[in-house]
Amino acid sequence: MKIWLQTMLLLIVFLAVPAFAVEHLRLATTTSTENSGLLAVLLPPFEQANNCRVDVIAVGTGKALKLGETGDVDVVLVHARSKEDKFVAAGYGVDRRDVMYNDFVILGPKDDPAGIAGLADAAMAMRRIARAKATFVSRGDDSGTHTREKQLWQAAGVVPRGDWYLEAGRGMGEVLTMADERQGYTLSDRGTFLAYRGKIELAVLVEGDRRLFNPYGVIMVNPARHPHVKVELARKFMDFLTSAEGRKLITGYRRNGEQLFYVAD
Repeated sequence: MKIWLQTMLLLIVFLAVPAFAVEHLRLATTTSTENSGLLAVLLPPFEQANNCRVDVIAVGTGKALKLGETGDVDVVLVHARSKEDKFVAAGYGVDRRDVMYNDFVILGPKDDPAGIAGLADAAMAMRRIARAKATFVSRGDDSGTHTREKQLWQAAGVVPRGDWYLEAGRGMGEVLTMADERQGYTLSDRGTFLAYRGKIELAVLVEGDRRLFNPYGVIMVNPARHPHVKVELARKFMDFLTSAEGRKLITGYRRNGEQLFYVAD
């Protein structure tokens, strides 16, 4: 009888006390941070230290910033500096911080029908691809990678159109798979390419041009526009990304023995 009463009392206490609500941080970020596997390394230590969960929406940079504009997320982690600056200047974001960088690479089939392998000028490479009407798979999704691709076409003096130019409207990982299946060319961040190497046969054909530099920034959505933004947790997340611990995780992350990202100075 005594044991039964104790059990009932414990049950009543358990039901009377509401379950502890874990706080959620809404993060809009690029597909490259997810496809590369970096988030799987970065997020668990932050979540554990702050007893929270980070709800990730991985989309192109343009869509990520749009989610910030509408207040559907608390913080964005993206890679298109011109778009980021406009986002902040328009009052949608505050406290932008440099986080890390890698670079873009132009990938293609090993037989390289457009003859771009080894070129130091990325715009010239794009011009040759267009001239050869060689298959090119574009993100076509207003992402940071797509933004850089459009800048390269402009620098090349080319308006890409025709059967050879395919706009996928997909994330980086899917685009790499599509380009590989079609034995075509594409522009990729190096991190996602390294994560997919071994799954695809595409090779790095053009790299090193200063126009291929790829910096990432983190921005808190402006709480003055959207009062529901979780300012304290968002700031903790930004502090974590730029802390010694976060920087160590970023620089220590490797795939196939190669470093994918480098921290900003």
